[in-house]
Amino acid sequence: MSPYAENRKARFNYEILEKYEAGIELLGTEVKSVRGGQMSLEGAFVIVRGGEVYLINANIPPYQAKNAPKDYDPLRNRKLLLTKKESAGLAGSEKNKSLTIVPISVYNKGRKIKVEIALVKGKKKFDKRETLKKRDTDREIRREIRGKE
Repeated sequence: MSPYAENRKARFNYEILEKYEAGIELLGTEVKSVRGGQMSLEGAFVIVRGGEVYLINANIPPYQAKNAPKDYDPLRNRKLLLTKKESAGLAGSEKNKSLTIVPISVYNKGRKIKVEIALVKGKKKFDKRETLKKRDTDREIRREIRGKE
């Protein structure tokens, strides 16, 4: 289960409430591109429309740029494959204005490519500062422990 792409900013900018694992509908060349590690989740988000879940703004460049079709769009909307129950749950929680759905990571599970999405709530500025402070103190503690050994 090696990650192909991660959204590190999501863990910093949002408080994760619930996680879901979803399949993703890709073209053949997109699969090769993702497995090559060329995917980016920077600025990507998830929406629910008509009972279906879509990944918006995820950048998957063509595997071979010169062989790609002329009308290929690397930022196209991609359908996520979830159960009806999970889709309905996400649709209900998306109506809450303070919550959003973001992709956390893309990885393989066997031969399938999966997307980990999360229902998140935005952090305030003081929460972000607190996270940075905690990370720095943990780093200092690890240095001290390593120095004593």
